[in-house]
Amino acid sequence: MKFKAILAASLILGAAAVDAFDLGGLVKAITKEPSVAPDSSSQQTKQPGLLGLLGGTPVEEEVAIGREIAGRLLGAAPLVDNQQLQHYINLVGGWVAKQSGRSDLIWHFGVIESDDINAFAAPGGYILVTKGLYKKLHNEAELAGVLAHEIGHIIKQHHLKILKQGQLIDMGGGILKSKVGGGDKGQAIGKMIGSGAEILARGLDKSAEYEADRIGVVLAARAGYDAYALPSVLQEIGHVSAGDSSVALLFKTHPHPEKRLVELGGAMDEYVEEFENGKIVADRFYRL
Repeated sequence: MKFKAILAASLILGAAAVDAFDLGGLVKAITKEPSVAPDSSSQQTKQPGLLGLLGGTPVEEEVAIGREIAGRLLGAAPLVDNQQLQHYINLVGGWVAKQSGRSDLIWHFGVIESDDINAFAAPGGYILVTKGLYKKLHNEAELAGVLAHEIGHIIKQHHLKILKQGQLIDMGGGILKSKVGGGDKGQAIGKMIGSGAEILARGLDKSAEYEADRIGVVLAARAGYDAYALPSVLQEIGHVSAGDSSVALLFKTHPHPEKRLVELGGAMDEYVEEFENGKIVADRFYRL
C-alpha cells in the first residue's frame, strides 16, 4: 500500500501506539469526485462543515488576536517580494480552506523570508510558510497538505485553547481585562499577544500536531489533492539532519516527522482506498 511504502522508506517499523480517531467518518464526507480548481470560481462553492466550529471566542476577537500574532511574525520575517508567489499560495490555500467549514473567516496565506523549514498558523485564518519549507515542496498537492495541516490548527482553535489555559482569554466572555488591564479592547489584545506569539515558539502539545496532521490529510483529499502528499513532505523533512539549523525550531516545537508518520499511518491504513484518486498537480506548481 502507498502509505506503507512511505513508512518503510523512512522508518524502522516497530510497535507504535496510535490514538483512536474516526478517520473513516471524515473520509465519508468526501462524497463527490475530487476536483482541483483553486483558480476556478465555479468550483469554489460553499462546502458543508467537515469539523464544525468549537464556538467560544467571538470571531472578531479571534481575528484580532491572529492579526496581531501574524503581524509580529511578519515584523521578524517579511513576505517574500514576489506577487505571483503570494497570489498563488492564496489561491491554493483559499481553495483548501473552503473545505474546512470556516466560511466565517477571511483566510490569508503567505510565504515569508526565512530559510528555516517551518510553517505557522495564527487564529483567525492567518497562515505563513517559510521560503525554506516552500523550496522543499515538489508539487501543489504537497503545498495543499502543508496548508491543510495549518488550517487544522485554526479550525480546532489549538492556539486559542492554550491562551485560555493561561487564563488570558475567557472563551465565552472574551479577553479577561483583569489579567491584561485596560478597557480598550485593541490595547488589551496588544498586551497579551506577547504570550500568544510565544505559543508559536514553544509549540503545541503532540496531540494537537497529530490531530492537525489527520485533519490536513482529509481537507487536502476533500479539495481533490493526493492525500499522501503531506506524508511525503513529512518524509522529506525527516531526512534533514537534526543538527541542521533550518529545522531546529520545527523539531523543537513538533514531534519528529517519523513519529508523525507512524501516527498518520495508523489512522489512514484502514481507509487507503478512499484516498486513491487525489491529484498531484506538479505542472501548475509555482517554483522558486
